Amino acid sequence: MSVARLLTEDSNLEPKRARIEAPLVLGFSADDKIRTIQLYDDALVITLRIEGYDVKRVLVDQGSTVEIMYPDLYKGLNLKLEDLTTYDSPLVSFEGKTVNPRGQIRLPIQTSSDVVEVDFIMVNAYSPYTAIVARPWLHALEVVSSTLHQKVKYPSNGQVIEIVGNQSMARQCMVAAILHRPNAESLASVERNL
Repeated sequence: MSVARLLTEDSNLEPKRARIEAPLVLGFSADDKIRTIQLYDDALVITLRIEGYDVKRVLVDQGSTVEIMYPDLYKGLNLKLEDLTTYDSPLVSFEGKTVNPRGQIRLPIQTSSDVVEVDFIMVNAYSPYTAIVARPWLHALEVVSSTLHQKVKYPSNGQVIEIVGNQSMARQCMVAAILHRPNAESLASVERNL
């Protein structure tokens, strides 16, 4: 093949362009509030796949440093006390009371195709939630959450994945917590008066 022919063939090729990938932006806009009930002050309550089961009433708590599991979920997953490992640090409940954990267990949480294993602390206390996911899970997935927009967003395989909160469930949990609280307060006042 002649040099002239090679030059002619090469000149017909389109120049290669550098592929520029835009970084994913995790944020929220007014469009993210569509289909939310406004004005509200609801907690962010979602459904997550934990240990292969779809678990409802999971509270997203950015302020907590540990994932919590309550007895309903523990029993629902058919776990036994011997499945727990020791966890000795006391925790403080929403009501400001000290709670001694029963132990901890490492379980997978699956969202879309992503799986993150987290250490759940099992506490034997009342909660309208089945579990609480906290900063360890949020940071492992690089989650950004918004109670205002009732969503969780995180990057996965070059795209942004969303988990939408359930405001109806959040309100049911709030009502259950309020209905449970007077019983505890009236019991405490009876005990003080004895």
